[in-house]
Parts: sequence; C-alpha cells; structure tokens
Amino acid sequence: MRTADFEFLLPANLIAQAPATERDGSRLFIVRRENGGFDHRRFREFPEFLRTDDLLVLNDSRVLPARLRGTNPKTGGKFEILLLEENSLNDWWVMLRPGRRARIGNEIILGRPDGDHTEVVATVTGTNTEGHRRLSFGGTANIARILDELGETPLPPYIARPGSKATREDRERYQTVYAQTDGSVAAPTAGLHFTRALLEQIRERGVTVCCVTLHVGLGTFAPVKTENLAAHRMHEERFEVCARTACAVNEAKATGRRVVAVGTTVARLLESVAAQNDGRIVAGTGRTRLFIHPPRAFGVVDALLTNFHLPRSTLLMLVSAFASPGQKRGREVILAAYAEAIGAGYRFFSYGDAMLIV
Repeated sequence: MRTADFEFLLPANLIAQAPATERDGSRLFIVRRENGGFDHRRFREFPEFLRTDDLLVLNDSRVLPARLRGTNPKTGGKFEILLLEENSLNDWWVMLRPGRRARIGNEIILGRPDGDHTEVVATVTGTNTEGHRRLSFGGTANIARILDELGETPLPPYIARPGSKATREDRERYQTVYAQTDGSVAAPTAGLHFTRALLEQIRERGVTVCCVTLHVGLGTFAPVKTENLAAHRMHEERFEVCARTACAVNEAKATGRRVVAVGTTVARLLESVAAQNDGRIVAGTGRTRLFIHPPRAFGVVDALLTNFHLPRSTLLMLVSAFASPGQKRGREVILAAYAEAIGAGYRFFSYGDAMLIV
C-alpha cells in the first residue's frame, strides 16, 4: 500500500490544545466492524460496551518529565534536551536542539524550570545515524532521580504553550491515572480518558483489568516518509509483560473471551509477543519493531480503544488494519470515520477524543 493512501485534511482548530475538563468527559466515537456503523457517545459510557467476561489490557508506562533546558558555559547558547533512552547510569541517548551546536566534547549546564543554573553538567559523547546525541551526566548521582525537579512534560509538537513550556496541568493530565513504570517520552493517550472511579466501575461489571508496559518513543508521532509502506523502517520500543497478564490473556483466548486493548501500544505489544511465540503471550521483556498495517490479521486483540491519529502515521495504519483484519478496506472504514468525526467537531490527537473499534 502507498503512504499517500493514509492522508487526510484536518482543520487546525480540531487539534486539541488542552485536555477535556474531566478525563472521562471526552467524546467517544464507536466504529462497528460488523456492519461499518458509527455511533457517538461520551467516554464515561465506555463501560456499557464491555462484557462481563472481557479482559481489559492497559499500558502502565509512565511519561518521564524528559524535556530539559541547558546552556553552553562558554558561549551562553541555549539548548533543549529531550531524553530518549537510558543506556546505563547517567548515560542517555537524547534529541538535542540545536544539534549543530552540540559537538562531541561540548558541555551543557542544566537549568531549572525557573531558569536558575544547577551543578549538573551534560557532556556530548557521541552521535548516531538518526542525528541523536549521546550525553554523559555529571554533578548528580543519577539524573533519572531528579527529573521531577528539573524536567518538563514532553508535550508533542502540535500542542502549543506560551514560552513553549508545559504547565502544571500538563504534568498531571499528560499521564494516565494508572501509570507505574518510568520510561515513555510520549503518553499512551487512549488511557488518558480513564479515571480511577471509572476503572472501579469497570471491575465491578466483572471485567478483568491487567497491565503491560510499552515505553512510547518519539517515533509514535513520526509520519511515514517512504512512498510505499513496505519500505518503512519501524521505530523500536521496549516492553515488558508480567506473568499475571500473560496468563490472563492466554486464558481469555483459550476460553473465547474478548481481549480489549487500551491503545495502539497495547495492541502492538500483544500482537508482537504472540507473533514471536506461536500465538501465545509469554512473560518477559523485549523490544518490538512490528509495523502493523493493512491487510494484517490480528491474533490476540478483539476490540481496540484508541484516539484519533496523525495523517500518514503508523498509528493510523494500525487502526486501519484493525478496522478490517486481513483486508485492505479498513483504510476506507477509518478514513470515513475520521471524515464524520471532523464534521461532528471531534477533537484530535493526544488531548483529543476517543474511538472504540468493536
């Protein structure tokens, strides 16, 4: 398939710049795969679409306050640092802007959100083919432990803030209420709509709730740049599946119960692990580069809760595959759904409304 097949026009005013007043107050667009029908609801009605024996799977990765500010002590030049992945203690791959000023050996003094300098110094030690820099941090026993003090919420580029700095509200709302494991630089946004009370209501209906961990990277926002999907090289993401969740998913599949994935991250993780283990979910850690697009079939996930995604993104391609597994027509289903959502004024992307595909 061609990348251009996943293009659509979105009015700028529909890109959500702030979360809904209440997490579960967002809208919920229903796509019914059986007959191609659509329905319009509110997210707090989501439990009505669950069955008493469903298994609901969440991604409990926690978004790091991964955006740092720094200054070159020799030139006074300003830098923005986005932590990407920890190699070892105080050794990280980062996205650094402006990258052209960050040569190997350069030092950067980190600052606090209020602008004051700290004693923490980052030294550029390497680069890679993607243009990322490798930094070694000194002046702190562990940079990861002081991110809550120095770092900012790494909002995606389509969310604008005065002075380009995230707010206190973003620190709370660009994070799921069940986040546990540090590691993401972007939120698993389908989960942002849940409240603790709504999750309790879901459990009271007899639904089993469990978690996996997939650390979301910057690649989640990147558009596919190749002309054909087959030529795209998928970004890699780290995951972990605990024994409890592995058993729960395998039991659900064995007994004909539905597995409901909260987010494309959960769907990608479950389908990746199953593909590597003859259809079963096995506990453990790993990395995935699985690129899901039409006409891929799904072996684990039976229903998918997601947000509205960017044009030409791998996430849009994944939900298109899920809308009609094993066929190419899912693209038409999803683009038709997006067209209706745009006409109805739904809010798009990270802080936007939700879609349930059943």
